[in-house]
Amino acid sequence: MITAEVAVYPLKTSHATNVINNSINTLNGTNVQYSVNSMSTLITGTKSEVFNSIEAMFNEAESGGEVSMVVTFSNACD
Repeated sequence: MITAEVAVYPLKTSHATNVINNSINTLNGTNVQYSVNSMSTLITGTKSEVFNSIEAMFNEAESGGEVSMVVTFSNACD
């Protein structure tokens, strides 16, 4: 199991909240556990599940235009 802390920052848009929410919504129906905080989302699961989830989040966010994503991975967090 690993944990990732993910922050999505839409750029040059007046619809940042929609981009962020749509990105987070890609986690629905996956096998990862996640919790949304005010500044980031914590995702826990197997390495492949977490990495696939991060990719899905980025792809969705990117469909809204330019985006920056900051991710921290850990295999030590419970």
